[in-house]
Amino acid sequence: MPNIVLFSGSSHHDLSQKVADRLGLELGKVITKKFSNQETCVEIGESVRGEDVYIVQSGCGEINDNLMELLIMINACKIASSSRVTAVIPCFPYARQDKKDKSRAPISAKLVANMLSVAGADHIITMDLHASQIQGFFDIAVDNLYAEPAVLQWIRENIPEWKNCIIVSPDAGGAKRVTSIADRLNVDFALIHKERKKANEVDRMVLVGDVKDRVAILVDDMADTCGTICHAADKLIDAGAIKVYAILTHGIFSGPAISRINNAPFEAVVVTNTIPQEEKMKACPKIQVIDISMILAEAIRRTHNGESVSYLFSHVPL
Repeated sequence: MPNIVLFSGSSHHDLSQKVADRLGLELGKVITKKFSNQETCVEIGESVRGEDVYIVQSGCGEINDNLMELLIMINACKIASSSRVTAVIPCFPYARQDKKDKSRAPISAKLVANMLSVAGADHIITMDLHASQIQGFFDIAVDNLYAEPAVLQWIRENIPEWKNCIIVSPDAGGAKRVTSIADRLNVDFALIHKERKKANEVDRMVLVGDVKDRVAILVDDMADTCGTICHAADKLIDAGAIKVYAILTHGIFSGPAISRINNAPFEAVVVTNTIPQEEKMKACPKIQVIDISMILAEAIRRTHNGESVSYLFSHVPL
């Protein structure tokens, strides 16, 4: 592929390497280091003049450092005369701060969007945004890819009794995502309504729908401390579900998440590799990973060649 350069930030080198292998490219030379006062320093090690540049950096780990590194890399490529810079951000940082849910709350997702634009990004490729309206925070093109086709494939291949399953959303916000998957599998869906007293702590849950003697599959876009999905799993078992699976696009798993999953009645907790999971899989045998590098690679290839990306909304690339 001529005139294309793929750089990896330091947040998720493994995913970047898989994307590069899939595209038949070498990762571009870039050195990221920190000065002794913790300032981020980025050196692009090859010419990008007139090139179509893609920078893969996920919003995980040291989020603020990684975001700053991405902004510096975008800017470095921009002022080195690259023709176009695309930020590939599998897990968009600050996506949960997308509205004023109480007075004086910041809309940090909009701030991140502005920062990316000002740094010089011409295009964003991301996956399963927490709220799809975040696309509207940008004045540049945003491709919001879906993990759904890969999730459907996983369900069909790994859950033998999937025709007798019920897809469950752990909160009202995920209803749209769940109904879409339930329609594609031609099965029923249920909802869990939750009330929160404060962030990261769930107070009360009410199940809407019948899960008795069914395999319940909880689907959500992200799980952080896992309070919600572990509560939800207990609720589903109490309501008569035979087995409970959880499928999440972004497995953040911070704080007490791993011990909660180990103690919860899940058969498996399935996440994609938008965030590195190697360490967490060692600590928790229930975690399984769906590789989505081929979806990102195909989106990059299609964008570079000026082809439509909408095929990826309903198909997994072969």
